[in-house]
Amino acid sequence: MKSFLIGLLDWIYKKKCYFCAKSKESVKMCSTCYDELEFLPIKINRTIFETCVYCAGVYSKILQKMIRGLKYHRQKDLAYYLAKYMWEYWQKLDIEGDFQIVPVPIYFKRKKQRKYNHMELVAEEFAKFSGYSVNTKLIERIKDTKPQYKLNKTERLSNLKSCFSVNKQELIPNKKILIIDDICTTGSTFEEMITELHKYQIYDITCFAATTPFED
Repeated sequence: MKSFLIGLLDWIYKKKCYFCAKSKESVKMCSTCYDELEFLPIKINRTIFETCVYCAGVYSKILQKMIRGLKYHRQKDLAYYLAKYMWEYWQKLDIEGDFQIVPVPIYFKRKKQRKYNHMELVAEEFAKFSGYSVNTKLIERIKDTKPQYKLNKTERLSNLKSCFSVNKQELIPNKKILIIDDICTTGSTFEEMITELHKYQIYDITCFAATTPFED
């Protein structure tokens, strides 16, 4: 009877894939759906003030659903899969050095509303793959901003102006900085964070986004 009840509970609470709704593997993202993810070519996507920006894939289909689910629908388990995807691309870049991962911060009121910063969750998972440290205290978002997707390049930069603050005393010595975000559209968020870091003579920076809406 006990084994029957355990089996029944396992069947009832078996996880379904968030993407295809199949429960064969009892995971949030099955291997079939994960294998459908595609990568961009292994190269620099753009440079901002001589800082290299890399993007792992194009913002479409499964990646779009993954990010939206993680960011807006409290599908926290998806952080693991997004980090895994980013890590697989990052390894191919063959970039040397020890990094401190700095996830793009969100305003404290927004974090309180959402209950978490999805990129902090991704950073924690990415750190498990890479062995890097996570540094969520180096850069703080001190101004609430409008959603970036509604704005053009000029409006994005104006919207983000002076919205980040650097706490230089929180810099981990002898570690490069790896800023990570989910989507890099115009690069405005990365640009503003780089600008603030440069004010404190912090230059050893790399930026890495999971996706971009553009292939080139």
